[in-house]
Amino acid sequence: MPFSLAHGGGAIQIQQTMAALQAIGIDVRPLHWWEPHQPGDILHVFGRVHGQYASLAKGKGLTFVFSDLLTQQGSRTWLQRIPHFFLRQVDRATRGRIIAAQFGWTTYRMADAVIALTPWERILMIEMFGPRPDRIHVVPNGVEEVFLKAESGKLKAERGEWLVCTATVTERKRVLELAEAATVARTPVWIIGKPYSESDPYYRRFQQVVGSSGGVVRYEGGISDRARMAEIYQSARGFVLLSTMESLSLSALEAAAAGCPLLLSDLPWARCTFEQRASYCPIASPVATASLLKAFYDDAPGRPLPDRPATWREVAVQLKGIYEGLLASR
Repeated sequence: MPFSLAHGGGAIQIQQTMAALQAIGIDVRPLHWWEPHQPGDILHVFGRVHGQYASLAKGKGLTFVFSDLLTQQGSRTWLQRIPHFFLRQVDRATRGRIIAAQFGWTTYRMADAVIALTPWERILMIEMFGPRPDRIHVVPNGVEEVFLKAESGKLKAERGEWLVCTATVTERKRVLELAEAATVARTPVWIIGKPYSESDPYYRRFQQVVGSSGGVVRYEGGISDRARMAEIYQSARGFVLLSTMESLSLSALEAAAAGCPLLLSDLPWARCTFEQRASYCPIASPVATASLLKAFYDDAPGRPLPDRPATWREVAVQLKGIYEGLLASR
């Protein structure tokens, strides 16, 4: 998805990965699809693409690395995943000629390496798409150093009264429902982020709730200054993200790096990433969520803090090791 059309975590992941790889001495360039000749040994693709992409890349002598975000699949219950397993049976019966080709599953099987963000996504990739398990590597997202400086106390701030939520204002992130729950619970929440479009009806309803909250919900749009965001996380009473689906939330990792207590939707990605060092909330109505939000607010100073996440440099070092192993085995 072009960055100019949809801002968010995907763009940050790609940009930070490129910058970190360059910082450790790897020549990294974006693929210019309009140029017939580009140098390179490895093509690392982010996002689901057709299997022909991998086939053509390998035909050009490139090692093909594939990163995919199982945002929807990773947030489904086992009952919701049952139809997919039936499709897998059809896929096996037809040897991948119909289902796998149509849905892009062959990309998983043709890739020289597949990058999963969490152990949970690795399990799903094996069960749902059939790649060789030895080709799947778990490499998480990272955080920028400025957030870790906040954790170490280099950025001075005291914990304030606001819970903070950093997210795009869209249905999946449930910021409208969070604002409604905060209003019911009379719990101060500061929401930071932009909509994909200011004409979006969901965004307009969100603005109405903010305006009628009596100052309980604070909203000023997005904040691009990373040092400022680190200060906000460090001074926040806690971090809240009640989305219906995630892959590995960058904003949750940043808040964790700054030593911020976490309240997250009770989804597998969150449980396997933060385990007992975060608080969890089922996806429910704003009224049902209000009591849990208030309890988290009251107990936040005594909640366990999450472990330190990896930096983007550490992520780059992991990727470099994978790249070198692939090139050595060619």
